Amino acid sequence: MDRKTFHTQSSAALRHIDEILGDLEHDELDVDLAGDVLTLAFAGGDQFIINAHSAAEQVWMAAGTTAWHFDWVPDSGKWIARKTDEELMATVSRVVGAKLGLAVEL
Repeated sequence: MDRKTFHTQSSAALRHIDEILGDLEHDELDVDLAGDVLTLAFAGGDQFIINAHSAAEQVWMAAGTTAWHFDWVPDSGKWIARKTDEELMATVSRVVGAKLGLAVEL
């Protein structure tokens, strides 16, 4: 993938997550997008980090003790973790929803 496509797709994904989770206005979650790093800070001090890793051309996510590396799949238009076959938006929805104790849909 070329750099422009990576930047366009990764930026769109991070902005989408930032917008939807930021709109939750949940007291237990603070959402901060700074450049290509999205930090989800929870009450109690836990943080989930989602970032665009340009050298690897992947979106990386760390949540608790688990990490994912998502690759852009043009045919599906989605970011997919090759090792687990999980999709970025579904994964973020699942782990954030579990942490907050509510249904989250991205």
